[in-house]
Formats: sequence, C-alpha cells, structure tokens
Amino acid sequence: MDQLLAIDMDFCTDNSDCRVHDMSAQKQSGLAWVKANTDLINDWVNQDGLALLRGLNIVSTHQFSTILETIFGEPLKQYVYRSSPRTALKNNIYTTTEYHADQVILQHNENAYSNSWPKRMGFFCVVPATTGGNTPLADSRAVYNHIPMRIREKFERLGVMYVRNYGDIDLPWQEVFQTQSKSDVEQYCHANDIQFEWVDGDKLQTRQCRPAVVTHPSSGEKVWFNQAHLFHCSSMDSAVVQSMRSSIGEANLPRNAYFGDGTDIDPQDIAAINDVYRGLTFSYQWQRNDILLLDNMLYTHGREAYSGPRKVLVGMA
Repeated sequence: MDQLLAIDMDFCTDNSDCRVHDMSAQKQSGLAWVKANTDLINDWVNQDGLALLRGLNIVSTHQFSTILETIFGEPLKQYVYRSSPRTALKNNIYTTTEYHADQVILQHNENAYSNSWPKRMGFFCVVPATTGGNTPLADSRAVYNHIPMRIREKFERLGVMYVRNYGDIDLPWQEVFQTQSKSDVEQYCHANDIQFEWVDGDKLQTRQCRPAVVTHPSSGEKVWFNQAHLFHCSSMDSAVVQSMRSSIGEANLPRNAYFGDGTDIDPQDIAAINDVYRGLTFSYQWQRNDILLLDNMLYTHGREAYSGPRKVLVGMA
C-alpha cells in the first residue's frame, strides 16, 4: 500500500506542513479503498489534524456520505442552529456556505459559538472554481499561541457572548433552528444554555456565552475556539454598520460579539486576531473529487473569493 500514498508539498500555497495523500494509482472505487483503509485514514487525521485524500473515484453524493460515515464510525450530524445559508442534500450532506462568490469567509471552527459542535468534518470538491475558491486552513493551537497575551488572557478569562437578531437582515429563526415552532426553539434554547427573547411577537433575539479557549480532549492542548471575530460588528463594512446603528440601533444588529460579561470588545483587538489568522493561514488548490478531512477543534476553515462555478459539499460528525 505504501507505493499508493504520497505527500506532495507542491499542493500547498505556502511552506506549511501539508498532508496530501494521493491515491490516483489505485484502481478500487473510492468507497472500497476507504473501507480497506479506515484505520490508516483516522491515524492521519489524529496525528496531523487534517488529511486531504486525492485521486479517489467518487461518483455520487450518497457515496461521499457513506465514505464519511465509514471514516467517522457514526452517522452524520444534522446541521441545526445554523449561522449561514446552506442547501441540505440527502443523508445530512450540505452545500458549503452560500455567500456571493466575491465574498471571503473568515477563518472559523464550525459551531464554535455553540455548546455543541462537530468533532470531525469532511469536505468534498465536486466542481473546483475557475479561480480562487479554495478552503484556507489555520492551526487553532498556533492561533492561540500567536494572539498577543494581553488579548488572549482577557478572552480566556471572560469568554465571548454571541448576540443574534434573526429575521430581516440575518437568517430567519425558522431556518437557523430548522423548525416552524416557537416552542421547539424555546426547548432547544433551554437545552443548550441560550438566552432568548421574543420581540414584537415573532422576532427572536438570542444570547449565548461560550469560552474563547478550550482544551482538545485528546492532545490536552489549548486551542483558540470561538467566532468573536466573525460575529463582531467591526467585521462588517463600517459604512453598513454605521447605517444600521442609526436605523435600528446597536442592540438590533443582526449579530455581534461581546465579552462574556457583556462589555464591549475593542475593534482593534478583533483586527489583531484577524491579523494572526492571516499570518497562519494556508490552503490547498482544490481538485475534482478531493476529500478534505478536518479535526474541527484543531483546524479552522474559511473560503476564498472565486470566479466561475464552484461546488463543495460538507458533512459533519
């Protein structure tokens, strides 16, 4: 089997330690090869935090979901308490975030704003973009270590409060919670330590406090694990934010982030965090049929702007 595996540094856009496993030479179907090598694949992810499987023959979305369930050893997770628009396909496979092609999606660990998140994620490139469109990655351990100590210690001490207002600007609560029932939303919030308030009858605001730093359950290492930089209003275009503040008030912004005690986060601290991410991010050039496996606690992901058609799917466990 060794002759079928390769780690090719040329696939990376910088000098980071890449983990690309090229199976182009093997003649089995992608699913057959994965079933025969599940332990090996999990060893790669456990050791490196990620693995890019290249050259597998994958013919359908159903086969991709079966491949992920074989590797993860459990059914895929339904995506509830959403933060971005997606299309649900069969077997808990989803499109990646459907923002406009000219928009960059900042680095994030999936569902880090929640008390429930996927441990493993798998991405499947069906159609690579004509230009751009790659999925940048960053090591959450390195992010933790590179954030200035003054900022890191305050976040670690206070945590993050995520505030969301659903509806007119952000996703409607019916899409986020995947239900039409207000009582279902309330039950979910009670079960997941989310404070909620119904405003004007049918509008929903939620607040949830979460740690900014967590400890990886296997390695015992501290990782930067939050989405303060995504939720904070300074990440939006400043003119748009000022306009919304004037028209609806800061408390009604579609989303915002504060320290866990409710105090403001300095926009300069958010800028410093984004600078750390930019300095540590690397990416692979997507190729058709690539499968990228991530430990969601160890690695963040994002999306480059792109041109042309692009289709990348995701499953979580």
